[in-house]
Amino acid sequence: MQYSFSYDKRKVIQALRYHFVQKQDLRILIVLVNVFAIVSGILFYTKKIRPEPFLLGSLIWLVLMASFWYFLPNTIYKRSATFKESFIIDFRDTDIKLESEHGYVLWKWTQFSKFFESPHFFHLYFDARSFFLIPKDNMGDEMRHELRGLLKSKLG
Repeated sequence: MQYSFSYDKRKVIQALRYHFVQKQDLRILIVLVNVFAIVSGILFYTKKIRPEPFLLGSLIWLVLMASFWYFLPNTIYKRSATFKESFIIDFRDTDIKLESEHGYVLWKWTQFSKFFESPHFFHLYFDARSFFLIPKDNMGDEMRHELRGLLKSKLG
């Protein structure tokens, strides 16, 4: 199964957000910061604490959300030349061949640890930090279904 694609900046940034939200340690951090902000807000409202802890909780929450929702995805997008290229990807029984105008790479299925699907991409993970995005744009429903089945059979 062969597929050619290029990346759309807005969709890539959204996919990077999905990547960050999928991380367990990040989810725990977000929950803890939200709980701290809510508790400090309640305690401030009931006049049990001064405004500084409430403002600190709010500031931490704003910085955390801005960094994971805006700064980090945009920085990764700008630094990666991959998102500015066009590719042809060929899914085969033993490997995946990815071609661009600069050459090609072969990845064995065993090099991937997992995959997950977001609204606009298939995320193929090599490990917890490195992954490759395959856009679903211009991919027919039948091909999307076949690719989903192939990924489930090869990567579980």
